[in-house]
Amino acid sequence: MNTFDKMTFKLLLATTIREKEDGYVVNEIFSRFPSIQELLEVTEEELLQINGIGKVKAKQIVAALKLARMNPTPVENRFTIRSPEDAYNYLKDMAYLTQEHFIVLGLNTKNEVQFRETVFIGSLNASIVHPRECFKHLIRRSCASAIVAHNHPSGQPDPSREDIEVTNRLSEAGKIMGCEILDHIIVGAEKFVSLKEKGYL
Repeated sequence: MNTFDKMTFKLLLATTIREKEDGYVVNEIFSRFPSIQELLEVTEEELLQINGIGKVKAKQIVAALKLARMNPTPVENRFTIRSPEDAYNYLKDMAYLTQEHFIVLGLNTKNEVQFRETVFIGSLNASIVHPRECFKHLIRRSCASAIVAHNHPSGQPDPSREDIEVTNRLSEAGKIMGCEILDHIIVGAEKFVSLKEKGYL
């Protein structure tokens, strides 16, 4: 079986578009599509948003990735979330952030994390954290369910009224979209709160 890692794909992209492996374009592609799964699913339209990539390069990249996808590739070691503690262990690096970050974890039918995406940075507000921003990533990757999370820079993870409002709004949207929000984790300093365990989901 052929095995592909990120260095292999960097070389593939660099060769395809005749750029250096550590060049701006290659690094920007990996910055926007950090996992191999995301990279393999990239579209020409998404690539065209990157400075330095025109229609010709976008077509070349997509064609090269299609060829790579035709070869057997191992599934990346995915983290499985079976409990709020699992989710916290996956996300506890958020405790060191100095601003609030709102993150979406897309899960497959086995509750394995398919992607992690920061959809908002700043003070949490139900009118700002729009379901559209969360679910566009989930729909694009055909996720079965999701966990959302944010951090409290104060270190205290107790949910605020805004936290609960955001949770309810996303939960309702998930029911309509057919992608259930399994939990909303609030990360504090060495501790967390699960809004599922608190009865808000």
